[in-house]
Amino acid sequence: MAVIKKLVFAGLTLFTLASFTSAHAALFDDKEARKKILELEAKQQSNHDASMAAIADLKKRVAAIEAVVQGQGLADMSNQIEALKQEVANLKGDLEVALHALDTTQQRQKDLYTDTDTRLRKLESGAPVAANGTPANTPPANAPAQPPAEEKDVKAFADADSLSKSAKHKEAFAAFDSFLKEYPNSKLVPDALYGMGYSQFALKNYKSSIATQQKVVDLHPASAKVPDAMFNMANSQIQLGQVTNARKTLRSLIEKFPDAEVTPNAKKRLKALEAIR
Repeated sequence: MAVIKKLVFAGLTLFTLASFTSAHAALFDDKEARKKILELEAKQQSNHDASMAAIADLKKRVAAIEAVVQGQGLADMSNQIEALKQEVANLKGDLEVALHALDTTQQRQKDLYTDTDTRLRKLESGAPVAANGTPANTPPANAPAQPPAEEKDVKAFADADSLSKSAKHKEAFAAFDSFLKEYPNSKLVPDALYGMGYSQFALKNYKSSIATQQKVVDLHPASAKVPDAMFNMANSQIQLGQVTNARKTLRSLIEKFPDAEVTPNAKKRLKALEAIR
């Protein structure tokens, strides 16, 4: 009986130990699984955090690049606008010169026509006639025609003026200068001085142009070219940045020659200058 009890007790002990060992093994397996799950979750979280950080950094870089590109675009646009402004200013300047040249040409044509017509009328009315009905002192038929001495200056001036109208300003300047040396007593001297001064303006010799036009004003105050000379002086002063002097010249022109053809243009120019502060 005692032996049986011992055997039963031993069996129970073995069963208990087996159950405990199985439970412990199960418990150990569960911890390992949880540990691996936690490790996997931690790894996934770390990867997620790294991805989010990379995305945030990429967004910053993209924003920085966009800012740089936008800044460069604005800078390029600003440069283009400034270039267009300069081009418009140059075109305005060229237009002013062209308009001034047109006005000057029209006035010159009127003056030249009037002067030539007057001279021809004097010649026609004052030429003596011989008994045979032919003008006195008529050269032989085979002799080359010689223009009267007083008409040579007209032709010389017309040649110089034609060069100026053709925008051959260097040649025109030389022609006007030659005219003034060859015909210092001609009635066309004021016109030649003005033409030379205008050629100097077109050649951007603004200081010389002012000096030449001042001669028209000082030496030939009764000439019809004085208003044009003063207007050209003002334009040269503007080109030299002498805005105050240009205003003064234009005011003097408007005051002294209110009915001159160039006066309306002088008023517009003065108004534009007075708007500059």
